[in-house]
Amino acid sequence: MKRYHFLIGCVIAFVATTSCQKEQSAMDGSPEMTLHTTYDNAFFADSLQFSVDVSDGSGIPLSTLKAYLYYGDEIVSETTIRTKEYGRYEGKLFAPYYAEIPNGAATIKLVLQNINKGTSEEQIAVPLQRPDYPHLTLVAEDGTRHEMSRTGLYQYMAEKEFPMKLKGYIEAPAFGEHGNVLQFGYSGDKITQGTNSLISFSYLSDGVYPITFNTMNYAAGPFLSYSINDVDLLLSGEELYTADLSLQKDQVLRIDGIADLADWSIDADYIRQENGEYRFDAINGTYRITADFVRKYFVIEAMQAGQLAKLNTDGTGAIWIIGEGIGKPNLANQVGWTTEKALCMAPIGNKRYRVTVVGGESMRADNINFKFFHQKGWGGEFAGAHITTESELIFIGDGTNGRDSGNLGITTGSALEAGSTYVLTVDVSAGNEAAVLIVEKR
Repeated sequence: MKRYHFLIGCVIAFVATTSCQKEQSAMDGSPEMTLHTTYDNAFFADSLQFSVDVSDGSGIPLSTLKAYLYYGDEIVSETTIRTKEYGRYEGKLFAPYYAEIPNGAATIKLVLQNINKGTSEEQIAVPLQRPDYPHLTLVAEDGTRHEMSRTGLYQYMAEKEFPMKLKGYIEAPAFGEHGNVLQFGYSGDKITQGTNSLISFSYLSDGVYPITFNTMNYAAGPFLSYSINDVDLLLSGEELYTADLSLQKDQVLRIDGIADLADWSIDADYIRQENGEYRFDAINGTYRITADFVRKYFVIEAMQAGQLAKLNTDGTGAIWIIGEGIGKPNLANQVGWTTEKALCMAPIGNKRYRVTVVGGESMRADNINFKFFHQKGWGGEFAGAHITTESELIFIGDGTNGRDSGNLGITTGSALEAGSTYVLTVDVSAGNEAAVLIVEKR
């Protein structure tokens, strides 16, 4: 988070400074400015307007008037005005609205330059205050607008009947004579200003509950807390919550906070359900688990040294699937050739990796075109010369048999049985260039 160091304290009226730097020689000329702007008060999110007369005492034609807004010693806004003629010019600079920035003094610096690159400068002190909005508006995904009442300094709340999950962004009205409408939405892994990307609020159930937002620190709520084995899943994208966990085979997984867990698809390659419990079913290691609340599905990926795992030269690590005709929890989430959606096969020990699919549901019954990779992305891959199979159902492409080298296809005249389960295992115990694909129907 950026922090800007202002002169903090009671905001008092400031006047424009009149220290014009004139260090040019006679050849450079003598750019001159007369300011017509001072600020007694201004607000974050204002369009800060300025007016200045410009000329050159040596009669040299002018080039540009550049205006910069500084928070502390950092430029946060700027504009350039062409000054073809002497006279009065007006402009404005947007005063950015950031989280956790207190009231204080900002500075506008004006730099006038002539065609000989002679310059002069003027500065205007700007006492900035954080707007104290009378209300905000929660704009729901369907366009419904809910007023958020002011409950304290920088604190706002809308309390009414909402669904258990509500997506929306927050809008602040223009404040003061020169203010601008602001929007607060979700970006990356946090709420920020300048976007209307939807924030996913969540509660225990449908009903009356409060949605809150703080315009100073951008704290908002409610957001349900989700955890696995007491490790919190943190918001990592729209409707995505992620945690990295160290897990052991057969370890019980305690999944807390997901009220409709019984409706979720559970990837049997990684998690088996046994006597009402969820148990981890891959080898010991560190795994990234992402709860996808849109698809109601856990994405599980092997980790190594704090990064997504890749296939090591000794055959340990991970194998990834990229291509067409396969997707989890179903084909509505087909991987395709989008590397970000690559599937991590479950490492099951002895340098073997497994993916379980259902014909017609998570793998196309009669047309596939995917291959195995060493990483979640382009790079190392299993070419046709590096992997073999004795399967009569699935063949491996060699570049001449209807599939590119290493890509998988369904044998002509064959098909997966709709609704039946198939397990594909890649065994690299004989070496990464001597892999064997085993296909079993369960």
